Amino acid sequence: MTRLLLLDTVMRMLAIGQLVLIALVICRGRAPRPVRLATAMLLLGVASYLTLATPLFRETRGPFWALIQLAAQSVPLLLWVFAHLLFERPIDRRAAIAGIALTFGCWIGFFLVGYGERHGAFWIALVQRGASLLFIGHAILIALSERGDDLIEKRRRLRVGFVIVVGVLAFIVIVLEMLYGFRRAGPDIALAQALAILIATTAMGVALLQSDPDLLFDPARPGAPPVPSFSPSEHVLNRKLEAAIAQAVYREQGLSIGALAALLETPEHRLRSLINRRLGYRNFSAFLNHHRIAEAKALLVDPAHVDLPILTIAMDLGYGSLAPFNRAFREAVGQAPSEYRRENIVRN
Repeated sequence: MTRLLLLDTVMRMLAIGQLVLIALVICRGRAPRPVRLATAMLLLGVASYLTLATPLFRETRGPFWALIQLAAQSVPLLLWVFAHLLFERPIDRRAAIAGIALTFGCWIGFFLVGYGERHGAFWIALVQRGASLLFIGHAILIALSERGDDLIEKRRRLRVGFVIVVGVLAFIVIVLEMLYGFRRAGPDIALAQALAILIATTAMGVALLQSDPDLLFDPARPGAPPVPSFSPSEHVLNRKLEAAIAQAVYREQGLSIGALAALLETPEHRLRSLINRRLGYRNFSAFLNHHRIAEAKALLVDPAHVDLPILTIAMDLGYGSLAPFNRAFREAVGQAPSEYRRENIVRN
């Protein structure tokens, strides 16, 4: 039993050291501040969770220890935020505020009733773990559902190699805690958990210590300019792509890069590389929106189409409903389609 506890402690301490080192390297990196901050906070949060579960520190108490507990309880929310930043998704402010309020509320609630076997502590733990499962599940869903739209090959691999691994691991840890009634599991389960976390943190280190602007990117800032030179095969493929765009292939609703590659009779990875490395798009949806919004602007200012409903324009351009069209148009132009039409029709 003592050997198992000692081995468990050693593995957890190694993982904590790795996480702290990676967080320091990321903080000193060249990634934008919000991305660096979110990444470092997530890593330190996981380190805090491991610290709480390390036998050497289980009896520790004090104000600083309370902050360690808060950091550990924030890991699911931090993972959710990190997934949004890494995969360039806008963060829902209402969900973020609710997550922050819930995390702080449960943390304060544990302080008031304690972490023992009391009835109140059980229900607070149930709410906290339930919310954690929702945040982790959504982070995994983000990584899986939009992988096909991602044109960055490194980030496509990281979706599976980091967020999925870490997310599934955290998911399993929380489920085990709930199955054990929020009490500590036996030494064999704890040892297996420590080993899994050590492996995950090692993989995390390999991925993040090789990070570059392809991975830790701020969508609010302009990216690196596309490589202008084309190889002979890329030149031929680009001609095919231009011909398809001229025929308004982007109007096809639900068009995927796989379907477009099949239409152009080229491997998907070649088309993905062309659109990303040569044309400068990070997501296939951004590529489609560029052409769709350009045509929408032309239609909106055309006097011959002044009475054409905006919903009809959106549907004709391949959008499934008005909301995504309005969102894409506002992001590209800075105003709603109706405002753009009104201002430009009056000017003309």
